[in-house]
Amino acid sequence: MPGIDECLLEAMTLPGARGAALVDWTSGLALGTAGESPVGDHETSAAEAAELARAAAEYESFGPAPGPGPAPGPVPAPGAPGAPAAHAAPGPRGGGGAPGGAADRPDDDEGAAPVEDLIVTTRTGYHVLRFVTTNFDSSLFLHLWLDRTTGNLALARLRLRDLAERLVL
Repeated sequence: MPGIDECLLEAMTLPGARGAALVDWTSGLALGTAGESPVGDHETSAAEAAELARAAAEYESFGPAPGPGPAPGPVPAPGAPGAPAAHAAPGPRGGGGAPGGAADRPDDDEGAAPVEDLIVTTRTGYHVLRFVTTNFDSSLFLHLWLDRTTGNLALARLRLRDLAERLVL
């Protein structure tokens, strides 16, 4: 399992990789960097990327969609097709309710990153920000800067996901 430096060096082996960093999105500090910076200074680049990551992580619009629930509208009369049963059997977690209700949905991922990744496309490159999930309350992301003509965005997303999962902090 790679540490920070090994993770960033592995990210730099991706086709078209120009720079990589592990950034704390709450403070804007780079915990490690490799390669070039889009603005010539890794600290400035980390702080600017952290602003974008923080916005995506904190705004409701980018959060997980609410789970399936009952459709709004009138409730059918008892005994009619689609009417709720008078005595619902307990779900697998002991609560009653219809399948697909809160009792049957899997638990939320505790400690999971609020967003998987962000992609910003510029005229000359791609910026991929992959949020890192850790055992502690983390606010980290991997920032990979790719050249637009030689980079492979799909491969970069897959490899960053793998790196984020294997990263040892």
